[in-house]
Amino acid sequence: MKESPLHATHVALGAKMVPFGGWDMPLAYPWGTVAEHRACRESAVLFDVSHLGTVRVEGPSAFEHLQRSLSNDLRRIGPGRAQYTHLLDDTGAVADDIIVWWVSQERFDVMPNASNTSRVVAAIGGVDVTGERAIIAIQGPLARTRLATIAPAAATVHRFAVASFEWEGVECLVAGTGYTGEEGVECAVPAALAENFWAAVAATGVTPAGLGARDTLRLEAGLPLHGHELGFGITPLQAGLGWVVGWDKGDFIGRAALEEEKAVGPARRLRGFVAEGRQPLREGAEIQVGGHTVGSLTSGNFSPMRERGIGLGFVDADAALLDGDAVTLIQRGRDVGANLVRPPLWPVRDEDE
Repeated sequence: MKESPLHATHVALGAKMVPFGGWDMPLAYPWGTVAEHRACRESAVLFDVSHLGTVRVEGPSAFEHLQRSLSNDLRRIGPGRAQYTHLLDDTGAVADDIIVWWVSQERFDVMPNASNTSRVVAAIGGVDVTGERAIIAIQGPLARTRLATIAPAAATVHRFAVASFEWEGVECLVAGTGYTGEEGVECAVPAALAENFWAAVAATGVTPAGLGARDTLRLEAGLPLHGHELGFGITPLQAGLGWVVGWDKGDFIGRAALEEEKAVGPARRLRGFVAEGRQPLREGAEIQVGGHTVGSLTSGNFSPMRERGIGLGFVDADAALLDGDAVTLIQRGRDVGANLVRPPLWPVRDEDE
């Protein structure tokens, strides 16, 4: 099991540590997932996301190589910007979803999911530099305000921009990205500086938060998780992420299969669900309409903000369900009433009431 440079910090804070993608990571701290979740929505939290990979691709051919390897079109951005993209397989399914930090003209830091780092290296090449740094995400409406008191240059990075800043005289990187639906940034700092940087951010009043809150936050925001809403047999078109495909660029892995699916339309589509009551929704629950199964949940939990069960799941395209339609979820032998809601599931839109 790999350990983050912040492992000792988490243990000292009393975090519940769990295995995740081959790493020993904090699930929650003594104050609990709900408190951590609410702190992100109302003030600011910091996450250790060092388990995410960093694969560095450099050189004069790096741009063209990534254009052929990944689904999105890097021509939409430029140096000093970040882009969400997919690594597809030959069937058009999402082998991994990735953030690319275009650091300088010939340097790209490709950020895969923890368990997929070696797969991404095998597909695109580059050098795995994950162990050299920690990634600390500061998220929430007060994230930038709090961060500005200790690292003003990091706090001013624009959304989906990438910039450098100094911490204790050492150059670090920051991107205006996150996985919560809130404002915030993600800072890449050398591993040796991670504990000091974390402590300085926490001292500004930012609450440490674990993977449990990260999951409930991304679920409220309607953001997919690899292995659930993305993965083997799931294409970007099925997941409602067609905008991640650069149709106007040249060939890339999985393009031919995606074009075939686009021509006929995906057979299923990802939808959001809100329960009628507080019972958490669960992955694997059958989605039924009129006694007929039309899909299943890929993720489910309790929403601390809506105070209801929420979930994401795939529904057969021919079911012709509309936002607001009622469905029955069959989970653990019980019927749970829910309504189909267009993500994000938080904040609540007027039409969802």
